[in-house]
Amino acid sequence: MNEHIQPVPLDKAYRLLSHGPTVLVSARHDGVENVMAAAWACALDFAPPKLTVVLDKSTRTRALVEGSGSFVIQLPTVKQLRLTHEVGNRSLNAEPDKLERAGVTLMRMGGVDAPLVEGCSAYLACRLVPEPHNQQAYDLFIGEVTSAWADDRVFRDGHWHFESADPGLRSIHHIAGGHFYAIGEPMRAAD
Repeated sequence: MNEHIQPVPLDKAYRLLSHGPTVLVSARHDGVENVMAAAWACALDFAPPKLTVVLDKSTRTRALVEGSGSFVIQLPTVKQLRLTHEVGNRSLNAEPDKLERAGVTLMRMGGVDAPLVEGCSAYLACRLVPEPHNQQAYDLFIGEVTSAWADDRVFRDGHWHFESADPGLRSIHHIAGGHFYAIGEPMRAAD
């Protein structure tokens, strides 16, 4: 495990998603593990911290989340651009070796059952908050964040510090058709 991964207080966990990054969603159920990319994830609440993520009915990860009642949202970095694109465009249903082909290395942390993708800048372990109507009608899942960690080279003291970190640790943002942006330079509206 990366020595820079440190716990994030749950009252600051929403800040890990507030800048709108593309995320990786991982889950495990009945001995099956999977990771998928998702562009539609956001913070929902502060206390207890909650988030939302859209998981299409066709994805194997969705079935694992529904079966296990838990999942992990993690923030891939520029260094993981290809990996993110690969897990977003491969299906475990069609390719049982999807994770290996995509170059994914999994790890465990803090008693969380779902696997975590090694090398990400932040992790949010979640308990599924069942909302059957939203899940069925809108593919919208709510997770209560139970644990959070971040790489202290880019997130410390409750804030992102991309400007002083290796550019390879910046978050990525999917636009469409395999086109991504890395988070840019900071700006301040007022002091």
